[in-house]
Amino acid sequence: MLIKELEDQVGARLFNRTTRSLTLTDAGRRLQPVAESIVGELRTLGAVLDGSESAVRSRLRVAATPMISASLLPDVVRGFAQTHPQVQVHLADVEVGTVRQHVLEGEADIGLGFFVKPAVGLSRQPLCKFRLMRISPPVAGQGGLAVSQPWSSLKSMPLVSLPSDNPIQVVIEKQLSQLGRVHDERPRMNLMGTIIGMVRAGRGHAVIPSFALEECLRQGLAVAMLREPVTYLDLYLVSKRGTQPKPAALAFAAALKRAAASLPS
Repeated sequence: MLIKELEDQVGARLFNRTTRSLTLTDAGRRLQPVAESIVGELRTLGAVLDGSESAVRSRLRVAATPMISASLLPDVVRGFAQTHPQVQVHLADVEVGTVRQHVLEGEADIGLGFFVKPAVGLSRQPLCKFRLMRISPPVAGQGGLAVSQPWSSLKSMPLVSLPSDNPIQVVIEKQLSQLGRVHDERPRMNLMGTIIGMVRAGRGHAVIPSFALEECLRQGLAVAMLREPVTYLDLYLVSKRGTQPKPAALAFAAALKRAAASLPS
């Protein structure tokens, strides 16, 4: 049927047909090289498309907040590349609102952040917990991890904080309110890396999650885990609601859990 339609299109008979044989006509022989070329191009196109789909399957796009990206993920990405060399991890280090946007708009397969409240259109999966800690300028030039301190130790300390609507800061403010420090004036920085730098420069103390412990120690800060009460923050993996995370995303999440478990708490 398809051959008959092709003959109608070109206006010539392409095959001599008998009950026992099928041979090319002169017109069919002239058309044969063109037909073979078209079939070859179609096969090439199919291979290209298959390759593109394979590339999509082997690419994992991760959106995470800057400090998570800088302090926790480099070692995770390195280890994941060794165990899953077929997967290319593309990391976008963006603020928490943009993490949400990237996932919702399909620009990221998964997002990582401290999503204290459920977000519309996203599914949350808790990955690991990080303890809140106090960071302070070095004392007599000496930093390091000290014994834990009660929240009450912050009562009269000058503080540097994240914006009050930041999900991490919302949890911190809940504890500070017990000390009567609800609306006190203090410098507020958008990025945790800036807060660490300000503390190093002696501009105050700060409360941040323990995933930044290694960076704080590297910069020579004095660090103490907070107690009374011991307070943890959940790091969440978020994905677009109604979609199933890729197997690579689940493997990456497992690697992140292992890395977080090795941190002091």
